[in-house]
Amino acid sequence: MRPGAVVLALCCLAALGAAPPAHAPLPARMADTGGGTQLITAVAPGTSSTTGTVTWWDRRPGGRWVEAGSAPARFGANGLAEGASRRQGTDTTPTGLYDLPYAFGIQAPPRGTAYPYRRVHRDSWWCQDNDSRSYNRWTEPLAADCRAAESEHLITYRTQYAHALVIGFNYRHPVRGRGAGIFLHVNGQGATAGCVSVPKDAMRRILAWARPGSAPHVAIGTNGGRTAITRY
Repeated sequence: MRPGAVVLALCCLAALGAAPPAHAPLPARMADTGGGTQLITAVAPGTSSTTGTVTWWDRRPGGRWVEAGSAPARFGANGLAEGASRRQGTDTTPTGLYDLPYAFGIQAPPRGTAYPYRRVHRDSWWCQDNDSRSYNRWTEPLAADCRAAESEHLITYRTQYAHALVIGFNYRHPVRGRGAGIFLHVNGQGATAGCVSVPKDAMRRILAWARPGSAPHVAIGTNGGRTAITRY
């Protein structure tokens, strides 16, 4: 077949809504990438997995997705669960496609960071109390109606929260009991309580790469099945 005919055939397939080839970059095979030009994918082999891979991508002119970096990832101690039905306290990482409201950290932002970055202080908390008006929100100091026993005192996680990105799971319109405090952060000793974590160097590279104007999102999922990342 002549080269021009090949291009025409591919264009026709795209117009008919044909699925991209299996070897296409992961974002090109996803149902949605959030509409921006940057994307982070966090993929585990299956829902019982506690490890996988985080990759960050740029969408170039013409719609071509190019890998900008990757790193080994850790997930919840009890694996992953569909974000729409996840329950708080299950130590599962919610699957789905989410925005990234802002970054934060105990340490100063890495050089080149353009994303909104909030420094952690001694009175910085993340409220996870279902009875509080501050549920799934940063509160500084701890809100009067938010129990400390039901919240994270951020500064006590000096390794994990050296640098982090807030994942917009259950954030814009919080559902009580769904879960709170889901972040992309630096690795701790092992699996997480529901967050996604990566080595510190990778977290610093991600923060230096992310650009607010590129509307980056994070997609969390598995290689296949009901929580396949390509479904989000």
